[in-house]
Amino acid sequence: MEAESRTFADAEVNRSLTPEDKIRFLRDMYRIRRFEQTALKAYNAGKMGGFLHLYTGQEAVAVATLSLLGPHDHIVTAYRDHGHALAVGMGMNECMAEFFGKATGCSKGKGGSMHLFAVEKRYWGGHGIVAGQTPLGLGIAYALKYKGIPGCCLCFLGDGAVNQGVYHESLNLASLFSLPVIYIIENNGYSMGTSLARSSAFRQLLAQRAEGYNICWDQASGENIYEVRAKTQAAMERAREESRPTVLEIATYRYYGHSVADANARKYRTPEEIEHYKTYHDPLLLWQKRLVDEGLLTGEQAEAIDLGARAEADAAMKFADESPFPTEADICADVYSEVDEPAGDAPRGTHFFN
Repeated sequence: MEAESRTFADAEVNRSLTPEDKIRFLRDMYRIRRFEQTALKAYNAGKMGGFLHLYTGQEAVAVATLSLLGPHDHIVTAYRDHGHALAVGMGMNECMAEFFGKATGCSKGKGGSMHLFAVEKRYWGGHGIVAGQTPLGLGIAYALKYKGIPGCCLCFLGDGAVNQGVYHESLNLASLFSLPVIYIIENNGYSMGTSLARSSAFRQLLAQRAEGYNICWDQASGENIYEVRAKTQAAMERAREESRPTVLEIATYRYYGHSVADANARKYRTPEEIEHYKTYHDPLLLWQKRLVDEGLLTGEQAEAIDLGARAEADAAMKFADESPFPTEADICADVYSEVDEPAGDAPRGTHFFN
């Protein structure tokens, strides 16, 4: 295993990393971890409604994959979207305010935690319907190919989404049309609350189903940033240079339930199992140890990074708490672009909100 890990570290995409890059990955993972813990505290204090799907334990997947984004690449994901949002460069303030339903949120308080959005970062959500983002990722990839833009779309989904029909329809079209989309399955093992073995029929891996659609597939360990980057880079090159799709399955683990409202989170998984992953497979601690072993970081520096992330998350909660709610009139805004931004060639008709 150690020899294999060194092989991934020696991959070209990882050899080019600077010490600052590697330390930034650790900082990004700490920021996600502390943001999620602070959001949980706010949720339990009754400061937000709806659902809250925490990304704790899966941080290396978002940080590693999204560190590879180029200027023409796009991202779309599911409702466990906080880690992706922060990894792509969104601020804690705009994300936390969205959780609180405030007007200063990235979706102006109308989306909540499942619908974070940042057009300027080519981050297209945050979607609450299981597998509903998979045809959207397909459409983005279609647009890239149609316009001759040398980019790709990373479409994230969970292991529970792979049995939805729309995902398989998307795979069929991705292969038929030869589209630059990469479906990244973040396999945390339990869908909502049912183990993988009880919910999905497969031979070796979920990603292997791609063979039925003549699509390349691969797997990676979500606790190893070097491996995730190497495997993702290969898929991105295939998409950009050959306009071919890939299914990449990344093994990971979530420390909390499907959502904070998951009352059975410690019933379908034993406390011992959860603690085992926290002790031996925590991606944050493993990456921190690797940086210390490589002589790039000291324990004191790691502690300072952690304290900085905690302070930023606390400040974001204060910002969200003090921000205003949307007004009643705001319910009519951001529904039809023709209304909000009228143009001479915009289609005309009756908008039922008016």
